[in-house]
Amino acid sequence: MTQWHSANLGDGMTAVDPEEEIQAVFARTFSAQGEPDEMAIFTRHESGRLHCEVIAYFSPAAEGVAKLFDAEPCEKPLRSGLGLLAGNESAWAKLFGAE
Repeated sequence: MTQWHSANLGDGMTAVDPEEEIQAVFARTFSAQGEPDEMAIFTRHESGRLHCEVIAYFSPAAEGVAKLFDAEPCEKPLRSGLGLLAGNESAWAKLFGAE
């Protein structure tokens, strides 16, 4: 498993609902899999056409959750500007190395 996935959650004002839905689904899957450090979802606010858009990045271990939200395969995101939406804080080091 090395493929990251991403999904556009909409503009910053409306992304709260999909973020909460993703967190709820992730929590069940995460717990069932033993809370692995490499399973996480990150978000970043990125410039869109008219507004700032929130993009969710699903780590390879979160592929099952990504598919439930129609996330598309993507390159591993750069760490800069990311926020941890779901997973353990240890995911940062596991997925991006020490900084």
